[in-house]
Amino acid sequence: MQNASMTVLLPDALLMAAAVVAWLNETFVGDNGRRLTYFIAIAASLVAGVWFTTLVFDPQPHYFFSHMYVVDAFASGMKAVISIGYAITMIYSRKYLEDRDLFRGDFVLLGMFALLGQLVMVSGSNFLTLYLGLELMSLSLYAAIALRRDASQSNEAAMKYYVLGALASGFLLYGMSMLYGATGSLDLSEVLKAVASGHINEPVLLFGVIFIVAGVAFKMGAVPFHMWVPDVYHGAPTAMTLLVGGGPKVAAFAWGLRLLVMGLLPLAVDWQEMLTILAALSLIVGNITGIAQRNVKRMLAYSAISNMGFVLLGLLAGVVDGKADGMAGAYSSAMFYSIVYLLTTLGSFGVVMLLARRDFEAETLDDFKGLNKRSPVYAFVMMTMMFSLAGIPPTVGFYAKLAVLQAIMNAGLTWLAVLAVVTSLFGAFYYLRVVKLMYFDAPQDTTPIGGDFTKRWLLAANGVAVVVLGIVPGPLMTLCLNAVAHTLPVAL
Repeated sequence: MQNASMTVLLPDALLMAAAVVAWLNETFVGDNGRRLTYFIAIAASLVAGVWFTTLVFDPQPHYFFSHMYVVDAFASGMKAVISIGYAITMIYSRKYLEDRDLFRGDFVLLGMFALLGQLVMVSGSNFLTLYLGLELMSLSLYAAIALRRDASQSNEAAMKYYVLGALASGFLLYGMSMLYGATGSLDLSEVLKAVASGHINEPVLLFGVIFIVAGVAFKMGAVPFHMWVPDVYHGAPTAMTLLVGGGPKVAAFAWGLRLLVMGLLPLAVDWQEMLTILAALSLIVGNITGIAQRNVKRMLAYSAISNMGFVLLGLLAGVVDGKADGMAGAYSSAMFYSIVYLLTTLGSFGVVMLLARRDFEAETLDDFKGLNKRSPVYAFVMMTMMFSLAGIPPTVGFYAKLAVLQAIMNAGLTWLAVLAVVTSLFGAFYYLRVVKLMYFDAPQDTTPIGGDFTKRWLLAANGVAVVVLGIVPGPLMTLCLNAVAHTLPVAL
């Protein structure tokens, strides 16, 4: 639908306008206007998130700008989650940033531009827009990580992320150039038709696909392209870590699905084999290496690697023996898992920032000892997050893992499902270790826990949502299934 109503672009335009207004406010008002910049960012992202949610129920895809930008049910759903996730990130981060004199317009604006990049990544329908969205997000995140210029760890993390990100960007561009040379088009739908025709040199196509998969794996933090994840999570201030480890992971999944499924579905057998190796390695390395971590942020980094392995499992289970019957179920399970991962990541880092205070980072496992005696509510929130990441019922993480495992079993990859279950048992050790420390050890720190009223209630709501969605996962799973079903291409 080329000449669609421009009204479906209004939430995107709202966020863009809000970024410009916040930028002007920061420029002309300066530090005195930082609170207004903060509230503009939160209000705009929340309103846009709700607006995007209403568009999920529109089954018709709408194309704009010469077929370079698409608004469909899948894009709207992902954008809603990313926008609301950004707003929650800002709320959780405020007190942490104020205690470190980092509550400046720079952080909010860089977050907003990263958010705009994620929206373009999710809605890109052309290699150019997909790449521009990726770079807008990545460059903003590089700068955000380096905002604390007086901390050598932050500068080191930003430099590692930048150098490795530039390398991955080169891989991606090279892969796109190979696909353009083979198909003669940058438009995903045209590339799909050209690949499906079978008249293109297959070695050239596969060469391009290898580099595309490498780029996707890097942005998702999958093994062996995971080197940056632990160092960036550990080195960056926790607020910046959440900015990198939250919405961008969801956007990376949606971006990978656009490239691999919307553009390269006829080559699914080939890129699924690559994803199988990446997923297996991510599950093994993420879950086993996480056991040795004493730093909570590094532990959550390896948790992210293993969880991205589960997302890849959903992506590689769509096409079985050349048949696409299970595509909607497999890809919707990966979509559901990425949303659940964002929800648990927000809650986990929210608690970490809540326990931190000026000149003190609550980063080690010992900092969580006896948390139940200091605050039963926040110990419960952290426990639900750990249970969900471990896949323990009745949290939503259990259902998310179950949905992915079911997709893998339907694809006939029983060995991969067994590997996922066994490695998850290893991962459960370091999640349950945090729960043991909170509930059965004596507190080493008796300092009162800070945090404003909004953050406290939002964290409590985050914990309740993880449990409620675990008990009643049907509505969200149905939304994901419908969104993916209305978006999938028909060519194979």
